[in-house]
Amino acid sequence: MERITSFCVNHTMLKKGIYISRMDEDLTTYDIRMCEPNIDEPLDPKAAHTIEHIGATLLRNGKYKDSIIYFGPMGCMTGFYLITKDLTFDEIKVLIKDIFTQISQWSNEIPGAKKEECGNYTYMNLNNAKKAAQYFIECSWEHEYHFL
Repeated sequence: MERITSFCVNHTMLKKGIYISRMDEDLTTYDIRMCEPNIDEPLDPKAAHTIEHIGATLLRNGKYKDSIIYFGPMGCMTGFYLITKDLTFDEIKVLIKDIFTQISQWSNEIPGAKKEECGNYTYMNLNNAKKAAQYFIECSWEHEYHFL
C-alpha cells in the first residue's frame, strides 16, 4: 500500500506553527501545529472539540468565509487542519492569530454545544481550550514548511 504524504514528513522537525501541507489545484491545506509533536503535551480532546466549534464558527462567519473549506482537529491532538481556497500564507497567518486570540478570550456560549447541534455536546472544556489557544498564539510563526 502506498504511504500517504503526511506520514512521510519527519515530525521530529516540526515545531509549533502554521505549515502548508498540501496544495491541490485551488485548495491549500494548512497544518496548525499547536503542540510540538512528540515533545509537548497533546491537546486535551475536550479542548480540541471546543476549539473546533468556536474556530469553525468564527472562520465561517468571518471576512474570508467564502474561502474556508474545512477546519478540524488532527487525530494526534497536536493541532488542526485548515483547508482554504484563494488565500495567501500571509493572510492565513493573520487570520489564524486573530481566530486563536478570540478563542483565548472567549466568554460567550460555545457555538453548537446543544444536544440538537452536536453528537457529543457535553464533551467540551472551554477553560482548557482558552489555555491551549493562548499557548499557541505565543509561538513564533516564521515557519512555512511544504510537505509536498
